[in-house]
Amino acid sequence: MNKDKQRELKKSVSAFAKPDTKAGIRQLINTVIPFVLLWVLAYASLSVSVWLAVPVAMIAGGFVIRLFIIFHDCTHQSFLKSQKANRIIGTITGILTLFPFDKWKRSHSIHHATSGNLDKRGTGDIWVMTVDEYIKASWKERLAYRIYRNPIVMFGFGPLYLFLVSNRFNRKGAKKKERMNTYVTNVAVVSLYSLLIWAIGWEAFLIIQIPVLYVSGILGIWLFYVQHQFEDSYFEDESEWDFVKAAVDGSSYYKLPKVLQWVSGNIGFHHVHHLAPRVPNYALEEAHEKTPPLKHATTITLATSLESIRFRLYDTENKTFVSFKEVKPLLKKKRVAMLDQRQPSFLDE
Repeated sequence: MNKDKQRELKKSVSAFAKPDTKAGIRQLINTVIPFVLLWVLAYASLSVSVWLAVPVAMIAGGFVIRLFIIFHDCTHQSFLKSQKANRIIGTITGILTLFPFDKWKRSHSIHHATSGNLDKRGTGDIWVMTVDEYIKASWKERLAYRIYRNPIVMFGFGPLYLFLVSNRFNRKGAKKKERMNTYVTNVAVVSLYSLLIWAIGWEAFLIIQIPVLYVSGILGIWLFYVQHQFEDSYFEDESEWDFVKAAVDGSSYYKLPKVLQWVSGNIGFHHVHHLAPRVPNYALEEAHEKTPPLKHATTITLATSLESIRFRLYDTENKTFVSFKEVKPLLKKKRVAMLDQRQPSFLDE
């Protein structure tokens, strides 16, 4: 696709970047109210059985994903027309989902500006090493990367790290506005949780809230992971990197069943979102359907997306993700070469 066609494509999708206040309010109603009702129902179910309350809480966790998508749109100033309203709603939904508005807004905007750029990795994205980097790395660096990319660590401990550590502390060098927003979010979360614990007791609170957060955390990380970590995803050096190609070729169309598409706030149309971040989530499907070139975006399904778990390293030569197993022969060659260099030759004597 030449530059003129790329500009035309971006312009076509940007035409859908029109926040609709009525649509936004409807989404708030059909998200916040069911979430609160499910939370209350989970508590009421405790009088019957813990094993009834936990599944209800897990369903409520699905609605936290939908709350997060609203928060996410607010950081892009795309959910409602009013910037002030976006900030207010974004801050409130950030408290409910445990994400500080300004901190996440900054890191996520960097993610959009650098996605697929091999020279600008490290902020707002998942750690990706290239095959060459992995082979040249020390054994400690390789071990750290393998631990990080382990599904149990990423999806099991990832939510705990995200909610309890990463989102709770300011980055070094954060500006005053960003720092204060994190503090306000933390105080609000502690106050809300303290109130709930006072009202229903800490045991009931934990039985409900832990499944809520864990389910939403696992699903959230999975959605973010799978929509950039597919076999032929796009990664290029700074000199070759292109925003439109990174959006269309480096972000997938995650074709989900309608129920899951609704719960996930249409974020499966990730290629559309990266091409035009100001398109609100409730307009992503329409933008996809009415923009013919987007029909050729990489499409993954629930079944095919599971394959992405084995994609660990990016092969810049073949433009594809590979597994650790596929890189083993190269590592073996490196070890042999290192041994050859260490062993003195009889000619040196």
